[in-house]
Amino acid sequence: MAYAGALRVSEVVAVCGALVLGCTGGDGGSASAPTPSGATRSGTATTDAQPAASATPETDPGKEPKTTTQAQGLVQQVISGPELFGTGVVRATPYESDPGQWAVLGDDCLWRLEPLPEDALATLTRHFEVPAAGGKGAVRLSATVTVHRTALDASWEQARMLEEDLDCTEQTQRPGERLTGLQSLSFARGEGGNTSGDDLLLETGQCVSDTRGGPYPYWWQQAVLGSVVAGTSVCGGRGRTEQELNSLVAEVLPRMLLRVEQEIGRSGGSASGTKGGGS
Repeated sequence: MAYAGALRVSEVVAVCGALVLGCTGGDGGSASAPTPSGATRSGTATTDAQPAASATPETDPGKEPKTTTQAQGLVQQVISGPELFGTGVVRATPYESDPGQWAVLGDDCLWRLEPLPEDALATLTRHFEVPAAGGKGAVRLSATVTVHRTALDASWEQARMLEEDLDCTEQTQRPGERLTGLQSLSFARGEGGNTSGDDLLLETGQCVSDTRGGPYPYWWQQAVLGSVVAGTSVCGGRGRTEQELNSLVAEVLPRMLLRVEQEIGRSGGSASGTKGGGS
């Protein structure tokens, strides 16, 4: 995959602005940590959104993890640290999620943590922030990587997420922290600037916190490549412009997807991090 052709948030946000009025909003202030992107909806049966029926031509099924240990190794190879977000981004506290759990969106539009389901081998979310400084509020960021047992399982996660976003335009992350005015767009490969993943989901809206204020700009993006689902999110801070927020996350998801392709791609590099170990 040519890195120059990778997805950029700015390109997708531009499409979002052209298709859906009011995709983003707000102008600053520290706000709640973004929702982990490796997630599903409790008790939801997807009807309208259907996943791809076959594995991606960009990945090699023989290189994809078959055990929990292999999947955990791939997650560590792929997931972003602060360096991909750029200067000024540091680890938040807590930094990493419990690898045995993932976020589940209930029918009541409340997020909860539940045990990792059978169709997922491994997941991890990391949290970051740009500390408040110079009269500007803190910015909250996250990166998530989930490895499923098959590419079809990964596609079903993406399909469920799209359905959930349409059902829950307001979501509660935890008491006192919520997302409002959410709107979603989905892009297949080649659409909306998406040249990195088999499928891309973009969600935009505002993040609001009882303790940190708001509403402030929020967006989240999640892409599928083979059996891997990767996502990033950003929640703005007081005085932070959308351009500032975009500069923080524009390259993170495509770089994680590039790492995925280097690990399990048909023409990419070695599958280091996917070998060894049983489940």
